[in-house]
Amino acid sequence: ISEKTQLERREQDLLGQAGKHTTLDSLHTKMESGEANELKLIIKGDVQGSIEALKTSLEKLSNDKIRLRVIHGAVGGINESDAMLATASDAVIIRFHVKADLRAQELIEREQIDVRFYSIIYEAVEDVKKAMEGLLAPTFKEVIVGNAEVRDIFKISRIGTIAGSHVLKGKIQRNTKVRLIRDNIVIFDGRLSSLKRFKDDAKEVAEGYDCGLSFERFNDVKVNDRVEAYRIEETAQTL
Repeated sequence: ISEKTQLERREQDLLGQAGKHTTLDSLHTKMESGEANELKLIIKGDVQGSIEALKTSLEKLSNDKIRLRVIHGAVGGINESDAMLATASDAVIIRFHVKADLRAQELIEREQIDVRFYSIIYEAVEDVKKAMEGLLAPTFKEVIVGNAEVRDIFKISRIGTIAGSHVLKGKIQRNTKVRLIRDNIVIFDGRLSSLKRFKDDAKEVAEGYDCGLSFERFNDVKVNDRVEAYRIEETAQTL
């Protein structure tokens, strides 16, 4: 009975390992063990030129051990179809100045798909190259602190544009980085210049409450824009 139980547990462990999606972190290990001879990539970006440049640069990294193949590239944010394709094909998603919509994000988290965000083409190419070579660097994990929706716009002289917003999830904090997203395209990535609750300055505003937001050196805000507050956590990798 003991031997049978151990065998069943071993089979479950192997099935669990086989079901894990390929990630850039695990790529070199899979290459060395012979589990991976091809890395499939999905690229979503804000303009077609960036997508083509990324595709060309990444596919040039192919060598005798592994082939890099972009199976899909398109302008726009990551949608549910992209996430489903990544799940079915065991692909890594490279996103360039874009975000995932809510349904896609849920699927990405559930299936543990590796999604990498870049704003510079060179950095994306270098990360994939280092992953192939097994040069492990610290992992920078993005943690979403909160989401808000812009409901109204106020123009104030000598201050600029104030985005009257409602916090949909989590909280918006004064000292975190924020992205302003329109149609799943990132149009601003930086920091808040002010966060207010009514007329008072605030350190943070929680879910379900309204707030006023202004962005450092940026005023092109529109109703229905989405605000995403986030922080980056560094985790050292081990072999």
